[in-house]
Amino acid sequence: MRNRQLALQAATQLLAEPGGTLTVEAIAKKAGLGAATVVRAFGGKEALLDAAVAGLLAPVVDRAGQLLEQAGPEQALRTFLAELIAFQSAHHAISRQLDGLEAPSTTALRQQLVSAVEEMIVGARRDGAIRTDLDTGDLVTLVGRTAFAIAQGQPASEEIVHAYLAVLMDGLRPQSPGPGSKEGPRSQRTP
Repeated sequence: MRNRQLALQAATQLLAEPGGTLTVEAIAKKAGLGAATVVRAFGGKEALLDAAVAGLLAPVVDRAGQLLEQAGPEQALRTFLAELIAFQSAHHAISRQLDGLEAPSTTALRQQLVSAVEEMIVGARRDGAIRTDLDTGDLVTLVGRTAFAIAQGQPASEEIVHAYLAVLMDGLRPQSPGPGSKEGPRSQRTP
């Protein structure tokens, strides 16, 4: 049990290192264990990565649920996206490391995150805070990929993250038609 915990902690730490390589050997070295011990503790690299990433994602999923209970949907979405960007910035190697691997626990948690964001968007739509002319699934994808892109860019400050989020959230607001226009304010802009 102790070796399993050491390997899990080492994998989690490597996930947070920019350019960190998650091989069984690197995990074993960081944990102070032999590679064979790491494999025995988890049955392989895939199971170890799945456990490490699931351990990191579980609090993010819990936080999304808390925000849905404590704040209005639009504020929950804005707050959650800021926190998600911070998480993804700190753990940007996760997606790259999981490419092509079987990760059932991580996949289930990712789906819970998508469902939470969808719930936030649906609630904000119901409140009139988010446009209804775009498909909910498309909005979830747009929001998720935008947050991921911002995080991958390693924003220099919290202020720039909030600026990105302000632009994103402004773009999600319902578009009201301008005076004498059927297409809304965008049609009145000049290039």
